[in-house]
Amino acid sequence: MEKLQNILHVDDAEDIRMIIKITLEMVGGYHVDQFSSGREAVEQAASTNPQLFLLDFMMPDLDGLETWTALRQLPGFENVPAIFVTAKAEENFSNTMLENGALSVITKPFDPMELCAQIESAWAAHHRQT
Repeated sequence: MEKLQNILHVDDAEDIRMIIKITLEMVGGYHVDQFSSGREAVEQAASTNPQLFLLDFMMPDLDGLETWTALRQLPGFENVPAIFVTAKAEENFSNTMLENGALSVITKPFDPMELCAQIESAWAAHHRQT
């Protein structure tokens, strides 16, 4: 299984970006490129090398699914999987996102100390299926 090292994270909330960056880099040892909007991520993604997209769902310009769709249209990003982080906790929403190919849906508020384990679990499950 390919080791997860590079994550592209998009969230419009600065405090969430800070918590996720500290957690993923300090606890998980990942390299994290962050953007504050879907549009910014799409415009600047070419300078990154993500293996995984970690996307907030509810954002003002492009929502998480629109962001993922736009990112996957960029050369080399066609098969990059996504995990969504959202306050939208309804089971129907999570099922819809999983049916659309998301690896996982993590509900806000999340436990920062569990975040790396949740991502690793989804990453490992994805690689068992491929």
